[in-house]
Amino acid sequence: MESRLKVLGHPVHPMLVMFPLGLLVTAVIFDLVDTVGGPDFLGEVAYWNITVGLIGGLLAAAAGAFDLLALPAGTRAKRVGLTHAGANVAVILLFAAVWVVRLNADSRAAGGALIAIEVVAVAILGISAWLGGELVDRLGVGVDPEHDLDALSSLRPGPQRIGDAR
Repeated sequence: MESRLKVLGHPVHPMLVMFPLGLLVTAVIFDLVDTVGGPDFLGEVAYWNITVGLIGGLLAAAAGAFDLLALPAGTRAKRVGLTHAGANVAVILLFAAVWVVRLNADSRAAGGALIAIEVVAVAILGISAWLGGELVDRLGVGVDPEHDLDALSSLRPGPQRIGDAR
């Protein structure tokens, strides 16, 4: 299935996902380093990484919604896409909660509980990123108009299509 939202012939969603992924992961790393005694400015930088990561995540979600809505019901691609989207919504909500707490705090640095939430969010983000890779690389969503939207998981050995002989 080809992407429904393109710029100069290239799907927009894959172009946008790298920014929130990189910014949010970097924010957690900066917060961890800040917590163990790194430079004080890292907490502030992490806060701004989260801010821009949330904006980028919302833009990526909007672009991804075009492709998700175009997936045929009942396909594996639709199921994986819905799981991918749900995981990303959870990540955005978790980081948004962290952002709100830090917004009016005396210090933009994160404490133990906020870092724990960030780590959980990044773990979910890792799963979601794998699911996104499954959608693009295995199921051809957004890149291949002729690809099989019911291809089996890349984690399964053996035949590549549902119904193929073992």
